[in-house]
Amino acid sequence: MSDDPTIWTAEWQGGFTTQITGRGHRLVADEPLSVGGKDAGPMPTELLTAGLASCFCMAVAFAAQKRDIAMSELAVDVAALRAGKELRYGHYEISVRSDLPESELTRLVVAAKRYCWVTNTLAQPPELSYRVQGGV
Repeated sequence: MSDDPTIWTAEWQGGFTTQITGRGHRLVADEPLSVGGKDAGPMPTELLTAGLASCFCMAVAFAAQKRDIAMSELAVDVAALRAGKELRYGHYEISVRSDLPESELTRLVVAAKRYCWVTNTLAQPPELSYRVQGGV
């Protein structure tokens, strides 16, 4: 496991199961039984969707805190919609629920878009590069 907090490592555990480690935490990702996995954890695409939901929820709470707005309830649902038959999602629908009046919550959602790292990353996708290390 790396000491770099920006590096997460997935190690194959057989089948489709991977153990993921980073910043002192451990997660498991897998595929459902219906496609040959053991369903030992969320699918990687579900982890991505969960990351978006949790990051945006934190961003709305942060926006409220910065504005001294008291909020006792907040939840963010994210629906991932597949891009036709492509192996990717083409649309995420983000729904925000709170005990705040809708007009106030709308202002917080607008502000949260600036604070959410996952939203910003998906809105302007990063370049991907691959490094191969055989015979390790």
